[in-house]
Amino acid sequence: MTGFGEADGEVAGGRIRVEIRTVNHRFFNLAAKLPADLMAFEVDLRERLRRDFDRGHLAVGIRWTTAPTSAVGVLAVNAARAREAADRLRALQLAAGLSGEIPLDLVARQPDVFVASDAETSAAQWAELEPIVAAAARLCREARQKEGSVLADELRARLAVITTEGERIAVQAPARLLKERDRVRKVVAELLEGVAVDEQRVAQEVAFLAERLDITEELVRLRAHLDASEAALRGDGPIGKQLGFLAQEIGREINTIGSKANDAAMQHAVVAMKGELERFREQLENLE
Repeated sequence: MTGFGEADGEVAGGRIRVEIRTVNHRFFNLAAKLPADLMAFEVDLRERLRRDFDRGHLAVGIRWTTAPTSAVGVLAVNAARAREAADRLRALQLAAGLSGEIPLDLVARQPDVFVASDAETSAAQWAELEPIVAAAARLCREARQKEGSVLADELRARLAVITTEGERIAVQAPARLLKERDRVRKVVAELLEGVAVDEQRVAQEVAFLAERLDITEELVRLRAHLDASEAALRGDGPIGKQLGFLAQEIGREINTIGSKANDAAMQHAVVAMKGELERFREQLENLE
């Protein structure tokens, strides 16, 4: 699900802003962008966010809006990076056919030329940062929950259609067996060409046919899976994986019913259920 949350607060005498954006993903996938002096907290950040997000792609940006007092006087020059930046700028200058010296301020503005050295990365500093991350995560989850509520209503509508079609099949199933009985009797009579039909034999064949075409168990299991899906949608916490499994089981029962339903009206109901189930599965990709 998509969501956004931001928060800011004081850390080490400065001010930090944390922004969290989430989009759909089958698994938990974190892409974090932290200042160089906070890179050591990436593992802590990942573990903290895993407590709030079960799945989804998380883009997390953390930046200083006011420099920390502990950072004063701790900037150092990354000489190797400065030389590399200057060499690349000269190569660009040569490729463009330009002349002149490479300005020092241009080299200094290149990423990672200045880095923080001896910056404090203690547990106490993470203890200052963690509440800000938690506040941004809470706001992001609230946004996701609003979207999830809308998705849940959509999923319930799909389940309702499948339930209705399943009930229609359950009503039609007994009549279908009677039609099969009459069809078998008619075929046998035509084959015997006027010879008396052995009703006992016909009844036996109809019984065998009824056993092969019986869908009572499939309908019972289908109803159970639909009820379980409804219960999951009423619950709290991540349900995407659970509903994915239930959708697979619902599909299995619908397919079995379809293979046994040699009745046009029942086949139409099966096609309708398959269509709704496919839409249900598509929406599950957006649900945590």
